[in-house]
Amino acid sequence: MLRELSSAGELAAVSGTAFALTPALRESYATGGDEELEYAAMLDAARASLRLLGAELATDPDVPMRRAVVAADVDGAQLRPDLDHAVVRLTGPVPMKVVASVHLDTEEAVVAVRAAVAAVDAADLGDPDAEFVLGDAEDHELAWYAPQELPFLLELL
Repeated sequence: MLRELSSAGELAAVSGTAFALTPALRESYATGGDEELEYAAMLDAARASLRLLGAELATDPDVPMRRAVVAADVDGAQLRPDLDHAVVRLTGPVPMKVVASVHLDTEEAVVAVRAAVAAVDAADLGDPDAEFVLGDAEDHELAWYAPQELPFLLELL
């Protein structure tokens, strides 16, 4: 998907699903400013990227095992509280001009991310051991990149 964003200049989210600071997310936290709540939404997006990696892995065993989150300022997103506090549905593709940043795991996270891809479904079903595996991946902070760095970043993968 990052390659699509770089080459086509826009990104189509799977099923239009994205994550954002929503009123429901704000209400689910007792405290926290916008920056902290945006970070919480980013962590939800990073966890969702594990499922995308799993789908890619099924067809491409060489897919880079790195969680990725594209942060963008998008208008018109529809709230989806039926799915989760931070989930929204986008009305169309995200053009590069509204991308604020790209967040990606570093090389040090690859082993933990690979294990998390295998464990994410079990964690969602309440398996505490699988949740622990996800925690190992989530202990790795996503690196921040400016949108114009994306082509160079993709070359390094």
